Amino acid sequence: MKILVTGSAGFIGFNLANSLLDEGHEVVGVDNFNDYYSVKLKRARHALLEKQAGYSGCESDICDVDVIKKLFVKYKFDRVCHLAAQPGIRYSLQHPFLYQKSNVQGFLTILEACRAAETPRLVYASSSSVYGGNRRLPFCESDVVDSPISLYAATKKANELMAHVYTHLYGIQMIGLRLFTVYGPWGRPDMALWLFTEAMLKGEPIQVFNHGKMRRDFAYIDDITAGIRSALFTEGLDQYDLFNLGNHQPEQLMDLINTIAGALGVQPKMELQPIQPGDLVETYADIEKARKKLHFNPCTRISEGIPRFVNWYRQYHGLMRNG
Repeated sequence: MKILVTGSAGFIGFNLANSLLDEGHEVVGVDNFNDYYSVKLKRARHALLEKQAGYSGCESDICDVDVIKKLFVKYKFDRVCHLAAQPGIRYSLQHPFLYQKSNVQGFLTILEACRAAETPRLVYASSSSVYGGNRRLPFCESDVVDSPISLYAATKKANELMAHVYTHLYGIQMIGLRLFTVYGPWGRPDMALWLFTEAMLKGEPIQVFNHGKMRRDFAYIDDITAGIRSALFTEGLDQYDLFNLGNHQPEQLMDLINTIAGALGVQPKMELQPIQPGDLVETYADIEKARKKLHFNPCTRISEGIPRFVNWYRQYHGLMRNG
């Protein structure tokens, strides 16, 4: 199939594009290479994709209506996977208009392009953050999610509502994926796993929020890309649907820290801090719906996934230094 992946130089987009190319699909990637985190890292991902047959890259902002429209006309995509977005809960507190532009306006651009091109299916990334102040665990797709506690979460909830409108009005199949905390090789430098690994290797203290009393449903990248591919290709899905993609296994933050330290062979230094505005104390994905409809079966524990990330991290920084 011909598949558009937005955010193709991002962590999940890069890994997804790689896996689609391995399966023989033709992939067009769009990314604006913004400087929210290391552009060098994004360029390195993009360079690996460009070496593969079947890949075409486009450097553009998803808000550029003319560019996006021309891509849809040129390639006549069989599927679209929309992963481009401005991430980061805490960052949204200081830069709200970036989230309005990328996550709302940008999503609308993709929706309109899908409508005009009569694209059969759009799969898009929502987020576990939409569950906001929900105290019922595990988080289930049928839960009411009308109380976001960060602007980032509000934009993701808006995406789900916008997608519903386009299914209702135009009959486009819209599959939203509420992604939980994704980690693994080629991950993001703004996330805890990277920040903790970097600080520990330097012998610096790590910032541990809510005094370490947090739990996160950490999902390994290979498991998540398998779930996204299922959302793209599984037959018989409803015209509009939402799925949790997580590990169904919340981990104590302190267990994450100790697993990283063990993989690095260091003793962590910690600075305990209060919880930050917009943060959730605990995330826990109910994935029964994804198991049944998408045959989603995550199998990677942090005891396996974190050492893989640490090994990649060492290799990547060795290459960057030597390059």
